[in-house]
Amino acid sequence: MANTSDTSTTETAAPATTASEETVRDANRSTTPGSEGFKNFIGSGWAERDETLPQAREQASFAAARRAKVSAAFTGQRLIVPAGDVKQRANDTDYPFRAHSAFAHLTGWGSDSEPGAVLVFEPTTDGHEATVYFRERAGRDSEEFYANPAIGEFWIGPRPSLAHVAADLDIATRGLEEFDRVIDAVDTATLVLREADASVTERVDHARIRFAAEQALSTNASDAPFSLEVGGSHEPDAEVARVLSELRLVKDGFEIAQMRAAIDATQRGFTEVIGELPRITAEVRGERVIEGVFATRARLDGNDVGYDSIAAAGPHATILHWTRNDGPVVPGDLVLLDAGVEMDSYYTADITRTFPVNGTFSEVQRKIYEAVREAADAAFAIVKPGIVFREVHAAAMQVIARKTAEWGFLPVSAEESLEPENQFHRRYMVHGTSHHLGLDVHDCAQARREMYMDGVVEAGMVFTIEPGLYFQADDLTVPAEFRGIGVRIEDDILVTADGAENLSAGIPRTADEVEAWVRGEAR
Repeated sequence: MANTSDTSTTETAAPATTASEETVRDANRSTTPGSEGFKNFIGSGWAERDETLPQAREQASFAAARRAKVSAAFTGQRLIVPAGDVKQRANDTDYPFRAHSAFAHLTGWGSDSEPGAVLVFEPTTDGHEATVYFRERAGRDSEEFYANPAIGEFWIGPRPSLAHVAADLDIATRGLEEFDRVIDAVDTATLVLREADASVTERVDHARIRFAAEQALSTNASDAPFSLEVGGSHEPDAEVARVLSELRLVKDGFEIAQMRAAIDATQRGFTEVIGELPRITAEVRGERVIEGVFATRARLDGNDVGYDSIAAAGPHATILHWTRNDGPVVPGDLVLLDAGVEMDSYYTADITRTFPVNGTFSEVQRKIYEAVREAADAAFAIVKPGIVFREVHAAAMQVIARKTAEWGFLPVSAEESLEPENQFHRRYMVHGTSHHLGLDVHDCAQARREMYMDGVVEAGMVFTIEPGLYFQADDLTVPAEFRGIGVRIEDDILVTADGAENLSAGIPRTADEVEAWVRGEAR
């Protein structure tokens, strides 16, 4: 059954209408009855709902602490952080909803969050009052209950009440219709996370312009910030995105526990892929089987995959973001699997392993693989509080430059290649070695460079280490036996008080361990 279609054959009047675009998309073929008799019949005879309120979820206290930091950063200003809404895939079908990461971080609401919800920080004399606005479930005596395929419980199942969410998240809640009052109160000091929901951002832009115009008419025009425009860039809003991004650079206890759980689930997914190699190699699109096996584990243990899985066999492994995953998996080739499970809290793992399909590396494959592992180990060895984040990449590149120079692939020595104006070894590894990880697979991406790439590493940070070597099938700078081989090893690293922990070290890493893993032998 399509998830938003009403194709019943009842002879009837037009359906009830709502503001939902979903209803509009379906209206011309709906057969939902519209008579008063039907409305009365379908709206009656239901058992009382159990409205036992839950205890606050584990992350509620952590989210409250994060909101306190945001409040301190924007004293006296109204701040609007939308969850975002569903995105259309095709006509009346939508992509699975995922709330914006900043909204999830500040509310603790993850995979069960409501589309269209908005978090508002309303300034008070001593900080802010935080409120989540969302569309509460409809009463069973309303037409929305049965006639709205986007949000009606007949169509999508039970939805929470305001009281339930307030208790669950330990935060004040109000109906989404009351958000209009927030928009009416918007002034030019009000800030919005622009990227989260275009419709909310547009409403805020219009309201700020309206306020500025009213101020200009009643006072001095020079006092009104007429640089505001609908849909335009607005530097104070960019500051919101930056602050919310930088807030996630250091993970709290809940976040670290969720990362561990995501990595454990990812390990199970990888192991299940290895176990399905006979079926994988038998299919013409074996890469799709890999993708499907891992996605099943992600849905069983978490919310979904944290990003499009890369299941790259043979020469596809030299394509950094190969997500088409439609090729065969051939014994003798390598498979590069880059995948991560996203938990219901939205925290995701990001791990890559490269393994030989037949359980044995060729001589050249092993040489490349162990060079990449050496680079990864060199990068990991320097991780501790106090280093600069970019030094992790530099440590890996020293090994990559040395190895490619030893093999005769560079026009200069390794030392010369490492000079900023040269970097010839980067032909074979054009991506960076590390990125922060958390709610987003590339977490904290809007942080300032001086806080990210040039930032000082702190305990509680979680990031990847993922060097690789990629020799394209048509690369004439390398011998023929190297061409078409791609290797990447990616681990998720937690910075500790005095060093670092490789959270994904339990997944086989050395060439010997990987071979034993694929063969099903005890390590």
